[in-house]
Amino acid sequence: MASPDPKTSGPALMTIHDWPTGPYPARVRIALAEKNLQSRIRFVSVDLWKGEHKWPEFLAKNYSGTLPVLELADGTFIAECTAITVYLDALDGAPTLTGRTPCEQGLIQMMSKRAELEVLDAVSVYFHHATPGLGPDVELYQNAEWGLRQRDKAQRGMRYFDGILRTQPFVVGDAFSMADITLIGGLIFAGLVDLAVPAECTALQAWYARMQERPSVRNRVTMSGPAVAPPRDR
Repeated sequence: MASPDPKTSGPALMTIHDWPTGPYPARVRIALAEKNLQSRIRFVSVDLWKGEHKWPEFLAKNYSGTLPVLELADGTFIAECTAITVYLDALDGAPTLTGRTPCEQGLIQMMSKRAELEVLDAVSVYFHHATPGLGPDVELYQNAEWGLRQRDKAQRGMRYFDGILRTQPFVVGDAFSMADITLIGGLIFAGLVDLAVPAECTALQAWYARMQERPSVRNRVTMSGPAVAPPRDR
């Protein structure tokens, strides 16, 4: 019996170029699971520890040299976690992560951007500048003082979100959204670099414990196969 024609047998397959344990890829993996799109995705690993995301063949896909990247069946590439999440959330015409009303959309975008700037990106700068980062072959310039400033910024951001989560169950009110996913990414990254959530941030810690019970968060790495541990000598 002939194999089904992928052009007529169902939705076109999409490709995610990422690294399974990366905190930014985690954001898109969580969104994929929340939207139940795993069956429509294949994963291609781009090795961060080898610097493959900075190689010319990958830069042809994403000028910024960052992960993840979504590749559509027609060859279109969509980079940036927010952009990818907006695309995935809109596929079925029933957005659940990015807001249904203009007000919801505005608030979710606002709080997701704050989680990105105040926590996730700050942890990233700390990692790349004030720790060995991805190693000397990838980290061609480091400014330890700037990295430590961003470490402190990340912890200030954690305190901000702790205040938010003392009065509501999710980052934007009563429903899980892209803003929660972005903050989860920040705390995943903080855990990878041993940057502690301040002890007084009990609401943030309790929220994160709840988030880790969600299947989309708990299974994000195994979604594409076994996790790949970073080298021990980094």
